[in-house]
This record gives sequence, structure tokens and C-alpha cells, in this order.
Amino acid sequence: MTIVISGASGQLGRRTAQFLSDLDDVVLVTRTPDAVADLGAEVRHGDFDQPDTLPAAFAGGDVLLLVSLPTIGARVEQHKAAIAAAAEAGIRRIAYTSIVNPGPENPAVVAAEHRATEEAILASGLEYTFLRNNIYADLQHASAQAAIDSGRLVTNAGDGRTGYVTREDCAAVAAAVLRGDGHANQIYDVTGPETLDANDLAALYSELGGKPIEVVHVDDAAYAAGLVEHAGMPQAVAEAYATFGAATRAGVLDVCTDVVERLTGRKPTSLRTLLGL
Repeated sequence: MTIVISGASGQLGRRTAQFLSDLDDVVLVTRTPDAVADLGAEVRHGDFDQPDTLPAAFAGGDVLLLVSLPTIGARVEQHKAAIAAAAEAGIRRIAYTSIVNPGPENPAVVAAEHRATEEAILASGLEYTFLRNNIYADLQHASAQAAIDSGRLVTNAGDGRTGYVTREDCAAVAAAVLRGDGHANQIYDVTGPETLDANDLAALYSELGGKPIEVVHVDDAAYAAGLVEHAGMPQAVAEAYATFGAATRAGVLDVCTDVVERLTGRKPTSLRTLLGL
């Protein structure tokens, strides 16, 4: 069986390849081949902005890890081109990195695009594995530092909870479903070992910084305005970020499963551990 990893030079794609260990049957597809030349696998050029490059890049593969692209607003069409190329190349199964609860009830800006991609994979007739990853715990480093610097954790998440998962654990799960059997036509919610709310985060950040952290609840508009004022984000980007707090508030990220341990044999890493506490 030949495994193809798209977006192989990205953090998730590269780490997944490293988890596979034996790369004799692995093809890494990227628009920057030199970035993964050190891994020892076969590397092919493939650019989602040039879909005609993808069939040859995927050729001979049996299973494809389709790592979702970061191009919000454009990636559904890019993903659809990749799905068509996979079918043309003879890929049998696509493992796709999605989000927990990508249905219409999820107000996160990325949910509709993940849902559309999942639907496109289902419509292709190919086998699938949907890796519905929760929010990356790794992204909380910046939030922790901002809270420590200001003494305030400003949030629009209300009392909602999130099952933060490390990128490392997501990569380990992806490697497991690429290499292992029994994952065809399965959906996995990939999460950390617990769910946390704003008070939990503030307590962790307070312990990390050695100072009290006050939780400040605001609405979506005020949260976005704060990102514009203090982080220098464009208004549209800030509003997009605010939708993740709305998703937390709606309860759609309050998901905690045993998928990491069940598929990899190791316990998931907690945010506490990731922060070095």
C-alpha cells in the first residue's frame, strides 16, 4: 500500500510523515519539495493552485491524507480539485483533516468549508476517513502570553468548553489511520483528554505566569474590536477569529473522546503538559 500525504511541508503533514517511520511506501506532495527532502521519502511537486499538477503527484497511491488548506474562502474549490485528482489517480481512500461538529450548528468560520469538503468526498464514491480535530492546544501559547502580559483573559466564549488537542496527537492519529486497517468510512473526533472553559484557562495561565488572571467576558463584536485594536488584525480577520469563541459558546467544541489513545496506544497530551506545567 502506498500512502500519499498532501501539504507535506506543513507542520501537520511533516509530523505525520515522521510518525510513519518507514517511508519506503510514502509519497510526500508539496509545492516546496526541498522543505521535506530531509525526511527520506519520495517527494513530488504538487500545487493546489495548479490542479493539473495533482493527478501525477497522487499517481500510484492507495490512500491520501488530504490536509485541509489554510486558504479560508478559497479552499473548498482547491479541495474539490484534489478529490477529483485523487479519483483520477486511482486513490482508494481519502483521510481528511476536518473539525469537530462541522454541521450547520457550528458558527466557526471554517465549519461550512469542512462540511462542504466532507460532502465532496462522500459524493466522489471514494472511501473516506474524517479526522475531525478539535481546536489545536498549540494555539493557546499566544493566548496564554497575552493574558499573562495584561493580567486579563478576554473571551467571547461564555461558559463554553473546548477539548483542546495537540498538533502532535493529531499527527499521530493521522499516521495510525493511514497505516492501519479498519479505518475506511470512519469518522473520528480527535480531542485532548479533557474539556476546558475560560476559568480553567485563566487558572492555567495564572499558574504559568505566577500572577492572577482575570476573566473578562465580552460579546463577539467587542472581542473582534479588541483584536483589531490590540493585535492589529484587519476587521474581517478579527471577526473570523471571533467565530471560534461563538462556537465554543454554542457547545459544539465541547467534545472529548478516547480516539487518540484508542488509535495510537498513548494518552493524549493535556494543555497543562503542553504549557510545561
